[in-house]
Amino acid sequence: MIEFFTSHELAILRYLHILAMVFWLGGEWGVFQTSYKVVNSELTAPERLRHLDTVFRIDVLARVGIVSLLPLGLHMGYLWGLQPYGGTFLMVVWILWVLWIAITLLAFRDKMAKNKTIFGHLEDWSRYALIPALLVVGSTSLLGMGPLEAGEGQKWYSVKLIIFGVAIIIGLVLRYFLHSWVGIFATLMKGPDAKAEMQLAKSIRASRRVAFTYWITILAAGFFGAVKPI
Repeated sequence: MIEFFTSHELAILRYLHILAMVFWLGGEWGVFQTSYKVVNSELTAPERLRHLDTVFRIDVLARVGIVSLLPLGLHMGYLWGLQPYGGTFLMVVWILWVLWIAITLLAFRDKMAKNKTIFGHLEDWSRYALIPALLVVGSTSLLGMGPLEAGEGQKWYSVKLIIFGVAIIIGLVLRYFLHSWVGIFATLMKGPDAKAEMQLAKSIRASRRVAFTYWITILAAGFFGAVKPI
C-alpha cells in the first residue's frame, strides 16, 4: 500500500484535490437551492426548519472540502517544486488538518443539537487566522520575496493561494447569513411574524448575491490550478 502511494503520490493527491473541489462547489450549490425552501412562507415553520437543517447538513460537506484543499495544495506544491517545505512541515500541516476536520465536525454536531459550544468559534477563528496568512504569502511570493516560487510558469500557484484566501473571506460572509437564520427561525417557531419573514427574505436575497460571487471565485481558483496560465 505504501509503495503504491509513493509511486502514485501526485496522481492520488490530484484526485483527492478534485474531490475536495467537487464537495466545495457542489455543497455550495446544494445550499443555494435548498434556501428557496427555507424562505418559502407557504410552508409551515417546522417544515422550513427541517429544510434549514438540510442546509447545514449539505454545508458541512462543503466545509470539509474547503478544509482539505489547503493541505492537498501544499503537498502537491512541494512535489511540483513550487513551495520548498516538505518533511516535517507537511507532517505538521496534515496533523493540523486532522484537528481542523475534527473541529468542523464537532461544530456541525453542536449546531444540529442547537448547542452553542467553543467549536463553532474555533472554526470561525481558524479562518480569521488563515486568511491573512494566505493573502500575505501569495502576495509576497508574486513580488519575488518568497517563500513560494513565482518564476515564469509558476505564478499561478501564488495567484491561486490569494484567490483561495479571498474565497474564504466570502465564505465567512455567507456563514454570517447562515448564523442569522437560526435566530430568525427561533422567532418564527413561536408563531407567524411578518418582521421576521422580511428579515429572512432580505437575508437570503443578499446571501444569494454573495453566493454568485463565491462560485466565480471558486471557478477562478479551479481555472488557475488546472490551466496554469502564468
